Amino acid sequence: MPSNTTAPPAKKKGRRARLLLLVLVLALVAGFGFGGYWGVSTVRASFPQTTGEIRLDSLSADVEVKRDANGVPQIYADNETDLFRAQGYVQAQDRFYEMDVRRHVTAGRLSEMFGESQVETDSFLRTLGWRRVAQQEYDKVLSAETKKYLQAYAEGVNAYLKDRAPKDISVEYAALSFTNDYAIEPWTPVDSVAWLKAMAWDLRGNMQDEIDRSLMTSRLSASQIKQLYPEYPYALHQPILDKGAVDESTGSFDPAAEAGDGDGSTTGDTPGTNPTGAGGSSGSSDGSGVDAQLSGLSEVLDGIPALLGPNGNGIGSNSWVVAGEKTTSGKPLLANDPHLSPQLPSLWYQMGLHCRSVSATCRYDVAGYTFSGMPGVIIGHNDKIAWGLTNLGADVTDLYLEKIGPDGYLVDGKVKPFTVRDEVIKVAGGDDRKITVRSTDRGPLVSDRSTELEKVGRKAPVGNAAPDRGTGYGVSLQWTALQPGKSMDAIFALDRAKDFTTFRAAARNFEVPSQNLVYADTAGNIGYQSPGKIPQRTKGDGTLPAPGWDSAYKWKGYIPFEKLPYEYNPDRGYIVTANQAVIDQKTYPDLLTKDWGYGSRSQRINDLIESKTKDGGKISPDDMRTMQTDNRSEIATLLNPLLLKVDISDPYVREAQKLLEGWDYTQEPDSAAAAYFNAVWRNVLKLAFGDKLPKELRAEGDCINVLPAETTGPVDEQNKLVRECGERDPDSAQPDGGDRWYEVVRPLLKQEKSEWWTTPGNRLDSATETRDQLLARAMKDARWELTAKLGKDISTWSWGRLHQLTLKNQTLGTAGPGFVQQLLNRGPWNLGGGEAAVDATGWNAAGGYEVIWVPSMRMVVNVGDWDKSRWVNLTGASGHAFADHYTDQTDTWAKGELYDWAYGKAAVDASTKDTLILKP
Repeated sequence: MPSNTTAPPAKKKGRRARLLLLVLVLALVAGFGFGGYWGVSTVRASFPQTTGEIRLDSLSADVEVKRDANGVPQIYADNETDLFRAQGYVQAQDRFYEMDVRRHVTAGRLSEMFGESQVETDSFLRTLGWRRVAQQEYDKVLSAETKKYLQAYAEGVNAYLKDRAPKDISVEYAALSFTNDYAIEPWTPVDSVAWLKAMAWDLRGNMQDEIDRSLMTSRLSASQIKQLYPEYPYALHQPILDKGAVDESTGSFDPAAEAGDGDGSTTGDTPGTNPTGAGGSSGSSDGSGVDAQLSGLSEVLDGIPALLGPNGNGIGSNSWVVAGEKTTSGKPLLANDPHLSPQLPSLWYQMGLHCRSVSATCRYDVAGYTFSGMPGVIIGHNDKIAWGLTNLGADVTDLYLEKIGPDGYLVDGKVKPFTVRDEVIKVAGGDDRKITVRSTDRGPLVSDRSTELEKVGRKAPVGNAAPDRGTGYGVSLQWTALQPGKSMDAIFALDRAKDFTTFRAAARNFEVPSQNLVYADTAGNIGYQSPGKIPQRTKGDGTLPAPGWDSAYKWKGYIPFEKLPYEYNPDRGYIVTANQAVIDQKTYPDLLTKDWGYGSRSQRINDLIESKTKDGGKISPDDMRTMQTDNRSEIATLLNPLLLKVDISDPYVREAQKLLEGWDYTQEPDSAAAAYFNAVWRNVLKLAFGDKLPKELRAEGDCINVLPAETTGPVDEQNKLVRECGERDPDSAQPDGGDRWYEVVRPLLKQEKSEWWTTPGNRLDSATETRDQLLARAMKDARWELTAKLGKDISTWSWGRLHQLTLKNQTLGTAGPGFVQQLLNRGPWNLGGGEAAVDATGWNAAGGYEVIWVPSMRMVVNVGDWDKSRWVNLTGASGHAFADHYTDQTDTWAKGELYDWAYGKAAVDASTKDTLILKP
């Protein structure tokens, strides 16, 4: 529930908090004058018309738009192009400002809206070239039918924009008009396609891990780094598939085969090894060379708008499907809740797209979750099948160190010229900026986009086989999404698929981002498919930057779709995907990734299903909903018994320790035990690991005392300590506390002594040398931390008061003047759940307790009895700050409840509150 009794979370000081900073003069405008401008008429001017009739010149026949009590539209048309025209019109009515900002992100044109502050972000986005690739897809790759739908959608959007002043489209434009003469451009089909690149960027896999492992080499040994990236725990957390292998005679995946003997890797490289020789071994670093390159790149990555969530640190999803033999309905049940960054409005837009009469010429009768700005339904069901998505996490990006010179870059002893293009960035209220983008055969030279990245290695340790560093190395990026693909074709094919065969045919073109697709149909079948364009490497395993000067590390192609894992009606009667390993990589011949999620959520879901269905038990739709809100902490089951055994003499700390006695490991909003445990966990991580990491990985404001870089040996009076502060945005700092860290800590908890348990002392605390000493110190630090945050009286403590969600308008609500943020933002809500729980209200232990990713929506699909399906969105249908449907679903979402989801014509009619007729 919303909290009105506690202060909002501390304002983040990181780079992401400065993103999309609007260089407005609003703060200088007198409050009275601004308030007068933003009067009732200004606010209401942009509210959409939802009843009566509206003329749309491009339509060929009448289209009905029926909205329910939450403003969710169901659209009925006689033909496919009218259906997608109406979708464009309706989404623009509710969400055009969101769509406009998003297309400026994907095109690297934020500076045109928001001025000088966005030039660096635009420069990096132009270097990646999302919009250029989207244009290539539209021109050369996508089917004629898909392009027809995209054009129809654009016509609908532009019909809405026609003859409307910006302030009549969204109140944010009224604010924006104070500072520049920004004009809204017509929507284009490529604007829709480009959004898939942003989606792929935030779900790109292990790129941050690749950087982090390299940065760790400045302070940790290879064996220590390997400890911090343990192997996936197959014995504890089962992968998605429990059988299946590639048939060597056909080259195709056989889901019924017993596991094979492949080693899952084209090389023997493992995390912690360094095929490039860059980065060196344990020891200090002066911040130059490859370390500086990668640190600078990490800073640039923090500066790119995370449209979906903080990448690589918990972002994920839950989806599972249960066969009818195990359900109360006798038909499959399918659940999905993607875990993404909280946004206002929500990333998702609920909608139904219905042909009045389904036929060969009008084939769509689909409902679910869409992206504003893109036609079709991304997750949902039609009249025959249902599907859900979670991030597969395949390693689809590789960084390459490049030996660069004035004439090009080195490959196999020869200099190859860069591919060069110029880009002009227009800046609101300022002069145009020109940048030059250089690319290798693998991809763009991303190190050109940061002054820090322009520095090169003076002392960077490299192997003997590496070329002379000269003026240094650059960093290039190879990424599957920078090649034109057919994912837009796949979305429409999914929307009209009728069985597992047509579903898999659609999945074949779902190239980026690589997702886990779960499936169910009205005939009672369930299935799974892992699609995506996943590279095959000649050498290297993608865990560290590769040597660009050696062609042996090039990609040799992509895993053929026929070889990608899938299953159909498995004997166990259910399928769970929650970002865990797809299949035991030791038995699969191609490398998917070495950086899976570690399976805490997925195993908990598996266990809940097994518990419910043992001895013939059946799972109901409400059971599925209850499972979605399960908030049990796995790390608590491991750590809490040890905490209770630690002898605490300080009565003040002992009082807090007693909270953990009898705790059932659930993380309810009102739980004092959950609050204290999570604070202890955060401090355990800081003491054991965080303080030993280089500053490039630690959170901004996290400062520790270290020896000067040129000194070694024990601390003494002659060795004065240096104050060193973290540099990473809090949302992406380490240790983040996710389930990778569960696996790091699991074996250590059995060891009374370890180098990780050893910490230096300071004026307030003595040094620790054992596990229990460190746990005692963590409990003491947590007690004082929560006293400062929640008060001295532990009876007033609760997890929800620490673990709050504030929904922020994506531009003005993030970095506008304070009073504007108060007008546009909503919350905070005190939440339960937590990191790596099924109810994944994520927080970063290195940065604080604030909720930074969430189940962005939840749905439970009752396959075959569609009108008994249920759903909820994080916010509401509307992007208009003061409209009824701005956040009207959030309280229901926060309580873990769902709304009825009408699909059939009779059910939709019964739930309709407003009807709008769009006429030609």
